[in-house]
Amino acid sequence: MYVVPLVFAGGALAAQARFRVTSEREWLYQQPEGKRLAQIASGAELAGGEARGDWQAVTLDGWIFAPSVGATARAGADLAVTRAPEENLRAAPSGILVAKLPHGFLLSKVGDDHRWVHVQRVGWMKRAALEPVTAASARTAGFDTGAGGTSPGRRPGVSPPTPDSSPADPARAQPARRTTLYRVPEGPEAGTLGQSTPLRVVSRAGDWTRVQLEGWVKTADLATEGPGVLVGVTAAELRADPQRYVGQSLRWTLQYIAVQQADELRPEIPTGGKYLLTRGPLPERGFVYVVVPESKQSLVASLTPLSVIQVTARVRAGRSHYLGNPVVDLLSLEVQPEP
Repeated sequence: MYVVPLVFAGGALAAQARFRVTSEREWLYQQPEGKRLAQIASGAELAGGEARGDWQAVTLDGWIFAPSVGATARAGADLAVTRAPEENLRAAPSGILVAKLPHGFLLSKVGDDHRWVHVQRVGWMKRAALEPVTAASARTAGFDTGAGGTSPGRRPGVSPPTPDSSPADPARAQPARRTTLYRVPEGPEAGTLGQSTPLRVVSRAGDWTRVQLEGWVKTADLATEGPGVLVGVTAAELRADPQRYVGQSLRWTLQYIAVQQADELRPEIPTGGKYLLTRGPLPERGFVYVVVPESKQSLVASLTPLSVIQVTARVRAGRSHYLGNPVVDLLSLEVQPEP
């Protein structure tokens, strides 16, 4: 992990020491006995510095979703959290939770990676809530628990740490043997991964880990989307982090069931508004509500139940209030030919 040198009135902080948060609902403070700034996740690892009695200076380091921060003129900071009431700070892009940062929380920018920003903030925590982290314990914590360290992904131009000098990066993995890649948990197969194929861990759910594979294919073999349209996003991801995708456009393949009118169980849709009840995105089998604006109703008039459609839609809600299903606004629709 890259750590920005930190300076307090008492001198430079020693960034070598690392600490793990050992309990729930612990706070980062502006100063010892000072203002509470943000809640830190249990198991999060922080770089340590100066100690003052019962207090420990720490560096909060992680990645935050780029649309959730904006530039600030406040002295000593580059960015401030713009999402209300709070936004998650993660160990790596889409990685494990480090902290929940409230609206207005100030940050220093370290780098960025597409739609994610690498940030830091210095603060203080109670020493009773921390335990020292040794290199050996950090190496064994990463993949088995799914709730440990906070090391972000490798930064461009920085050599990977050697096993004897740095903790394992929970955002990196590789197959221990030849294994099958699935489109969704318990779903259809998407291919086969060879042993030791480099992978980036995106998220974990029970016995499954979602990964990203970096490699090369021939350009002529690719189907691309227009700018600003997300592909490969699952409904499970929307339900797991409902606010992250709100307002973004995505491309989904769905199975059409029926046109329905919204009632009180679907407060995200105006009462009486038309929406498509669908399953998907295929091969997922959960429900998705596709809100149909008046200007698009001609597109759905001739749909046949159980037909497969491909839609471009804007996310209205990651999960509905009562039933937990994604709600999206229809932008375009294409009926897919029967196999």
